[in-house]
Amino acid sequence: MAGILTNKPANQVSISCFGEVLWDCFGEDKRLGGAPLNVCWRLNALGLNAQLISSVGQDPLGEEILSLMKQNKVDTTLVHSHATKKTSEVQVTLSKSGSASYTIFEDCAWDNIELNNTMKQQVKAADCFVFGSLVGRADVSRATLNALLKEAKFKIFDVNLRAPYYDITRVIEWMEQADFIKLNDDELYLIAKHMGSPYHSLEQNLAFIAQQTDTHFLCVTKGCHGAVLRIGEQHYYNSGYLIDVVDTVGAGDGFLGSLIYQLCVQSNPQTAIDFACAVGALIAQHKGATPTLSLQEIQLFVDPTQSPANSEQ
Repeated sequence: MAGILTNKPANQVSISCFGEVLWDCFGEDKRLGGAPLNVCWRLNALGLNAQLISSVGQDPLGEEILSLMKQNKVDTTLVHSHATKKTSEVQVTLSKSGSASYTIFEDCAWDNIELNNTMKQQVKAADCFVFGSLVGRADVSRATLNALLKEAKFKIFDVNLRAPYYDITRVIEWMEQADFIKLNDDELYLIAKHMGSPYHSLEQNLAFIAQQTDTHFLCVTKGCHGAVLRIGEQHYYNSGYLIDVVDTVGAGDGFLGSLIYQLCVQSNPQTAIDFACAVGALIAQHKGATPTLSLQEIQLFVDPTQSPANSEQ
């Protein structure tokens, strides 16, 4: 079945994900993370060929990341081991509701992803290129990102505003280059206001940003209240799922990976947003950003009355 983003069979779709790979540290507990890795991980788990472009240190934490990726069949070919910069660790604090705040240490390995020809060739050949705003905080990785954007066919921008690690003007410039923009509702209102939006509703501001950036595909997540997918001038809504939240770390990344997967393999946007919101909810019910979720488990979460024998995808 042809998808909205590509008409290729699923096993021929190729996606490059660029940016941070790190350890999320919850006190003494640590879990593998980083938005691009989480997206890449979910895409691979769902059956697409996704490759991460990043950097770790030549240290035990970096070796452990590469080992875990290989164990879970996530390609490490373009994850460089940096000789002088350390593998990234992020201190995560969870609120009583499970929402996360982050302390992100600077000048780590993924701040220093150095461009090479293999990266350029991979991105040029890929059907989609996924990138976020956080990786643009440092000169070396930002220069690499800007070079890779020139090679990409279809650019998916995961806006991820982590104060003080972003420049709003630069974020808007990347939005103008993107073919698909994903952001949360707080980021939508903040950016729209900065761009001079006179509007107050989510849909009006979404339309404003679509027009200002000339972007056909946009998606806004609303936490426990679901998400809105805009394709052209058409909106598709999911109002969220009732769950017991354990932690929200990586839920938005899993959502994005699942949305990209759906838009690549089938042609119904409503199915895509329902599926992606279900994956985000299921991840929030687990510890960590990369729990194992089968297609059948996701589909039955969306509709518990459907027969497994009739499940598609």
